[in-house]
Amino acid sequence: MKDDAGSTNVIQLSDHFDYKRLIRFTLPSVAMMVFTSLYTIVDGYFVSNFVGKTPFAALNLIYPYVQLLTCFGFIFGTGGAALIAKTLGEGNREKANGIFSFVVYVSIASSVVLAVLGWIFLEPAARLLGAEGEMLDYCIMYGSILLFAAPVFTLQTEFPPFFVTAEKPKLGLFVTVVSGLTNMALDAIFVGVLSFGLAGAAYATVAAQLVGGVVPIVYFGRKNSSLLRLGRPRKDMKALGRTVTNGASEVMTSVSLSLVSMLYNVQLLKFEGEDGVAAYGALMYLNFIFISIFLGYSSGVSPVISYHYGAKNREELKGLLKKSVILIGATSLVMLAIAEFASGPLSYIFVGYDEGLLSLTERAFFIYAFSFPFVGLAIYSSAFFTALNNGLVSAIISFLRTFFFQVVAVLVLPLIFATDGIWMSGVVSELLAAACGALFIYSKRKKYGYL
Repeated sequence: MKDDAGSTNVIQLSDHFDYKRLIRFTLPSVAMMVFTSLYTIVDGYFVSNFVGKTPFAALNLIYPYVQLLTCFGFIFGTGGAALIAKTLGEGNREKANGIFSFVVYVSIASSVVLAVLGWIFLEPAARLLGAEGEMLDYCIMYGSILLFAAPVFTLQTEFPPFFVTAEKPKLGLFVTVVSGLTNMALDAIFVGVLSFGLAGAAYATVAAQLVGGVVPIVYFGRKNSSLLRLGRPRKDMKALGRTVTNGASEVMTSVSLSLVSMLYNVQLLKFEGEDGVAAYGALMYLNFIFISIFLGYSSGVSPVISYHYGAKNREELKGLLKKSVILIGATSLVMLAIAEFASGPLSYIFVGYDEGLLSLTERAFFIYAFSFPFVGLAIYSSAFFTALNNGLVSAIISFLRTFFFQVVAVLVLPLIFATDGIWMSGVVSELLAAACGALFIYSKRKKYGYL
């Protein structure tokens, strides 16, 4: 049997995973997330450098609102993948495919409803976030275009975990690369060459989402060589409930990050004005590149954890946890070193045209990068419990990490350290979240037998 690349050395969920096999299996997911982060920032690069500071600030002000309305993709993708992989581990492939089909169809219907609601409340939301005048117009225009493609945006975020669960991570990477190249090419044409402005960046994003959302539907809807296929849904409300519960941490992350990003922008408008929002946008793009490694690894290893949990293979769970912590810890330190040395050149990519904005962004990234030694463990611990089908613990870790600690920090620290306190908020929140994640992993060791 051959995998997607034609190799006869297929890695299956049921295998024993040493370091080499673990890295090989998760590497496509890591590459997928890194590439996603790269093509995501292309919009920001072209808008910032070819359109201007105000449209760039508007993009970053309204994007969290759009992301908030497409978060169901994370629920159904991660939560559904955990349940489906567990079901496969129990040896019931037919049931797994029925749940897979039901989850995908429900996610499409849900995304359409949310898109309609998003259009209705778009302008009030933009005004609430502080947009006015020209920035308000840009927010409404950009948000309207993206919401038109909300259903495929949801599917695009939903399918990567399903590709891994189907033992086709390389195919998932291929779809992501094609989607990303579509976005990059059209950004260059629409914004760089044809000067369509912020609207051009939005159209490029929509085109990429169409590729990332429709291609998987076509693949899984036909006879294929993977473990999963779309077909007659298994109407199982209990399974749907477990999917939503399992994916609660991921939607918590998406919702929280969107709300917290809005709060950061409000605070930055107060302390630094439009420059603060632009600097935060550049910072989040850079941050996404780095943490995408942890997000990709956690996504890639989760179906393996779920499978062996369903198969009651505790020894394999022990090995997966130990190896994951070591890999994440080593990667964290390397990332911190790279970020501190490269904060200036990386910031220059986005805001090199404005000396004051460049100085603000460079300092923001230099401070924020100290969160990297902690963010990997925080992300992994939440994903670990999602994979174990313990959505409650996963959601608690996610809520503390992406919302509670962040909100408290960004409201309190600026009162002491002014703008620097806003950048420090990420460091403090990730440190506390990592500590909580480690505490939960230790406290649940006897129940799951991974220590």
